[in-house]
Amino acid sequence: MRNLTALLTASLLSSQATAQTPRRTELERAVAARHDQTVEALRKWIAFPTIAAEKRNVVEGADYMRRLALDAGFQQAKIVQSGGVPGVFATLDAGAPVTVGVYFMYDVKQFDPAEWSSPPLDGRLIERPGEGQVMMGRGAVNQKGPEMAFLAALHAFKATGRKLPVNLVLVAEGEEEIASPNFPTIVSQPEVAAALRRTAGVFIPSASQNKQGVAGMTLGAKGAVEFQLIVGGETSDKYPKADVHSSTHARIESPAWRLVKALDTLVADDGHTPAIDGWFENVKPLTARQKELVAIGIRNANEADVKAELGVGRWIDDEDFQTSSERLVSQPTVNIQGLVSGYTGVGGKTVLPGRAEAKLEFRLVPDMTKDEAVAKLKRHLEKRGFDDVKVVLSGGYGPNQTDETSPLIQAQKRVLERAGIGYSLSPRSAGSWPGVVFNGAPLNLPVSQFGIGRGSGAHAPDEWFLIRSSNSKVAGLDEASLLYVDFLYEMAATAKASR
Repeated sequence: MRNLTALLTASLLSSQATAQTPRRTELERAVAARHDQTVEALRKWIAFPTIAAEKRNVVEGADYMRRLALDAGFQQAKIVQSGGVPGVFATLDAGAPVTVGVYFMYDVKQFDPAEWSSPPLDGRLIERPGEGQVMMGRGAVNQKGPEMAFLAALHAFKATGRKLPVNLVLVAEGEEEIASPNFPTIVSQPEVAAALRRTAGVFIPSASQNKQGVAGMTLGAKGAVEFQLIVGGETSDKYPKADVHSSTHARIESPAWRLVKALDTLVADDGHTPAIDGWFENVKPLTARQKELVAIGIRNANEADVKAELGVGRWIDDEDFQTSSERLVSQPTVNIQGLVSGYTGVGGKTVLPGRAEAKLEFRLVPDMTKDEAVAKLKRHLEKRGFDDVKVVLSGGYGPNQTDETSPLIQAQKRVLERAGIGYSLSPRSAGSWPGVVFNGAPLNLPVSQFGIGRGSGAHAPDEWFLIRSSNSKVAGLDEASLLYVDFLYEMAATAKASR
């Protein structure tokens, strides 16, 4: 039996959205009737991870995604080869005048089971104090939970025998977690590109509500570039081919120290301001409107909660919430994800490492590009004589930005307002997704992240997604699904009226 809070939440959404969604009660009942099946489908998807970095289920994961799409009502879904991990392209033709694009990622980040309180592939249902019933597992919130909520909305149409108010074009990839190196190849294939050109915009399902129930809406996202810097016997003969006795450091160069010296040139002495030559020359500052949106957003957030979730007690330079929030959305970054060299086990081993590697990523803002960032990095290192530091690019893409007057954004605002859900409109997400592939040339489509519900722990241990909410202001799985139903109707009306 659904708990009372969830019923009240669903009732609230239903009563305020009925005018836009005809016979909404039928769809609400269909979502509720399938709740257990939806939860089990999410659990099974979590149990079958695609991890591009480990080449795990890269072929099987695509077929799994294809079958999920067909089961939800897409008339055709096919695997698209990319030169790397394959993608999935699916279409649902409802005979509607408006078509909406949907982006899915079916891959997840790596995990270490020893760091989790619950096995990361079990998808266990756990009571989380102050939140409700959650599913814990790798990919639960990033992005399988929100994506399953959207698929559940399609199942509701299917169960009630009702046509969707829009046509759908779905493009899914299995390499988002390694910065989508081959996704442009998928989207540029003629059949895929032609279908996308007919859309009014593309969105990725997300779980965006905070503890107060305020939904986050974004007008863009930072770009991301992942790469490695490597120093060792493979990059120069002045380093050993393998670890040697540490006494030899008296006459043999250390790859580890060399890498540290190279890394130190990438940021200023404060440890966070990028110092790559020419780094800021194409950085577009926030407009007055964007700063206003940041200010509105922090009024709908609790700074202490944000710090607690991140496990920090202060921001850079002890900045206030407004200043640090502007920095979050406006500043490009050079981040070290990890450093590996030599011996790191118990006790000492007295070795001179034969190799040192750092994994890094850039976060880019308008009007920076991936190619520009990589070229500047290489020139920066060459200028300082670091010709023995090897740059290995993993993947990446630029930032995306959508105008708030676009039908895609207007439809999202209206559906939240009609449901009585407060929202904050941010200039851009500090995180990244490859929306620029749709948003940039030649498609030039509006893009966004959208959805309600909650979750946390993306890329971290104990990742979770809210299934049944104990807070009447925050949506659980069923309520998130129903809002996607409302959004499709709203998108049909808004996009048609804008023509």
